[in-house]
Amino acid sequence: MLNQYETVFIATPVLSENQMKEAVQKFKKVITDNKGEIVHEENWGLKKLAYPIQKKSTGFYYLLEFKGTGDLVEKLEVQYRRDERIIRFLTFRMEKFAIEYAEKKRRQKESGKSKEE
Repeated sequence: MLNQYETVFIATPVLSENQMKEAVQKFKKVITDNKGEIVHEENWGLKKLAYPIQKKSTGFYYLLEFKGTGDLVEKLEVQYRRDERIIRFLTFRMEKFAIEYAEKKRRQKESGKSKEE
């Protein structure tokens, strides 16, 4: 039984755009290599942190929504911990209503985009 998860990680602000892309690819690969399926991703870009982490006041935020098993989450989080580029991460299992809400939000965003074009 696959669960749906949402994971957000914050990378150090000193990364170049290419280094950030490499980090994202690495974590997406951990998901797909472990039979996970990426449902959605969002690059939130550079944001101010609520409080300094490792003497840094900003970080690159990235969200991945994926389907997978519980041990996949464990493998992903081990990779976050081992990667010096990652300063914080949070993964949680999405229950039915969270999934519906996220899908609805994406549809609204998409319909908003098509109106603007």
